Amino acid sequence: MTTTRDAALEILRTLVGAPDAEFHEGQFEAIETLVAERQRALVVQRTGWGKSAVYFVATLLLRQRGAGPTLLVSPLLALMRDQVEAAARAGVRAVAINSANPHEWSEVLQRLDADEVDVLLVSPERLNNPRFRDEQLPKLIPRTGLLVVDEAHCISDWGHDFRPDYRRLRDLIAQMPQGVPVLATTATANSRVVTDVAEQLEHAGGDPVVTIRGPLARASLRLGVLRLPDAGARLGWLLSHLGELPGSGIIYALTVSAAEDTARLLRDAGHEVQAYTGRTDAGEREGLEQALKHDRVKALVATSALGMGFDKPDLGFVIHLGAPSSPVAYYQQVGRAGRAAMIAGKAASADVLLLPGTEDEAIWQYFATSSMPDEQKALAVIDELTAEGAPLSTPALEARVNLKRSPLELLLKVLDVDGAVRRVTGGWVATGAPWVYDAERYERIAAARVEEQRSMLEYERTSACRMEFLQRALDDDTAVPCGRCDTCAAAAGQPAWYPSEVREEATGQARQSLSRVGVTIEPRAQWPTGADVLGVPVKGKIAPAERVEAGRALARLTDLGWGGTLRGLFAPGTPDAPASPALVQACIRVLAEWQWDERPVAVVSMPSRRRPQLIASVAHALSEVGRLPHLGALSLVDGGPAGEPGGNSAYRLASVWDRFALGPELASAVEGVAGRPVLLVDDLVDSRWTITVAGRSLRRAGASAVLPFSLALQA
Repeated sequence: MTTTRDAALEILRTLVGAPDAEFHEGQFEAIETLVAERQRALVVQRTGWGKSAVYFVATLLLRQRGAGPTLLVSPLLALMRDQVEAAARAGVRAVAINSANPHEWSEVLQRLDADEVDVLLVSPERLNNPRFRDEQLPKLIPRTGLLVVDEAHCISDWGHDFRPDYRRLRDLIAQMPQGVPVLATTATANSRVVTDVAEQLEHAGGDPVVTIRGPLARASLRLGVLRLPDAGARLGWLLSHLGELPGSGIIYALTVSAAEDTARLLRDAGHEVQAYTGRTDAGEREGLEQALKHDRVKALVATSALGMGFDKPDLGFVIHLGAPSSPVAYYQQVGRAGRAAMIAGKAASADVLLLPGTEDEAIWQYFATSSMPDEQKALAVIDELTAEGAPLSTPALEARVNLKRSPLELLLKVLDVDGAVRRVTGGWVATGAPWVYDAERYERIAAARVEEQRSMLEYERTSACRMEFLQRALDDDTAVPCGRCDTCAAAAGQPAWYPSEVREEATGQARQSLSRVGVTIEPRAQWPTGADVLGVPVKGKIAPAERVEAGRALARLTDLGWGGTLRGLFAPGTPDAPASPALVQACIRVLAEWQWDERPVAVVSMPSRRRPQLIASVAHALSEVGRLPHLGALSLVDGGPAGEPGGNSAYRLASVWDRFALGPELASAVEGVAGRPVLLVDDLVDSRWTITVAGRSLRRAGASAVLPFSLALQA
């Protein structure tokens, strides 16, 4: 044991670059469990504790004993990049196979064959890539010396970031040769998640899992919550105080548009910031991460796309514009900050401030069930694959079931893990195995999500220690008051550590930015694949003579400014009513700023079963202000559009095809302005097929161009 500890300590000191470094409590215990006892271990420790040190040190010790390479399953490219860099510092030869480096795969496989790789990093999705699963993985499994599952809370339905692909790790573990140790690590798992992960590790056979769990207190963080009246005040606070925050950091937003709008506002005010979201190109993401790591920007304004795996030990602050939906998710995100205090004995601190928004709960609700399968749609997918009897690609399957690409891909992963479908070369096939919708399980998960949201609201309002609250949310029984957060300061009769005042001019600047109007509605140029299968006789490109022009919406529903007003307007249960004067004025501003090639000569409105007063009032107002005749509204045919919101393009098109018509009066009026542009007014644009089909009818009736205008854009 002494020899093993000495060898392990030497590797650790090389890894962290400190000749006097010592193991944190539990680190060597985990290493010994893997190396000496060849058991399965679940390590639940705070961010920055050194979980990666455990598997890198264990890897080198096992390699010295003749073991094969470590297979490390890691969820994010950013995490992989950091892990490869960290491994190199310790002399660990680590390589990755992922979607960002296909040009390196052949070299990686050659190095594996030559036994020149100590750690192979793969994503959970890669495990189900047909070629990797069927050709490379069978050769790798017999040689594997250690299997590591990083961010293991993703295995669990109850985890804050559950991913279906992680579920198949249970099957991978079962394929490992006898005596191959397994390590699962996470910083964000409460007792329910720990139990679930441990049960899945044990289900694959072998000895009981050794769980090594430590205190989750983060001594380097000062937590706080500042309630401000609205988005303008929150952005005003940022404009007032961003420059005073220590070092560089992350500003989290709940939606892509909020992140982009905030980054633009801060840049316009002279701050070096950039947006980092799910829309950010993969190559650009790496450059932005490096810019933050090397303090070339003050902050990245990010969605949860920048979370697990980003490692900047001296990150100075984390600000949230709106709260994540659970204390566990919040703990994970704030864990990006203040990690230097736990590395090589360096002292550091970081500031963590939550600026909650009134729109948070509506956003939580939208995302709450996005990972849960719909029973009828799942059965429809299985039926289509069964009937086909041959592989169907995702695009081909998309044309047969009413699901957009992303939800369809997620559903296929769930069904794959459940054994009902299988990914093969050329697409997906049904396995023939029976599949039963586990309604009870999904109801329990939905109830748990509601409870997590309630707990997050309690965190915002608590007068107790905030760090203690987060620890207890993660079932950490060692939790005690931190003495640093704003509530601990208040209990001691001291002011909060953060300024609460907002400069009046900063709030004005923020409100002006939020009052910006006008979002481009990109026109459809291509009919969706599979439309003809659904009885819509079109394919290929939309003829230029039948297309609409690029349009404008007042705002996106997810925008920080007018988005809030529009979310209330379109909320279920909101009665139909004419547009308010403020809303009309905002619409007029959109038209005033619209740089169209040729001014429209008339207004046409869309028909609506749900909001006829709203659409009519906007159309008439624009007609009067612009001195344009209102020609009338299109007519609904056979009751109007069929189907439900959502779904994929082919089904959305089919649901509106031939459902709008120009009555005799409107047709005559359009003929009277033939060869000139018309403005087409709608309330909400989502798939864009409604305005595409309606605009096509107007073009065919003689309009030279159709300029769509909508109050809201669903994006």
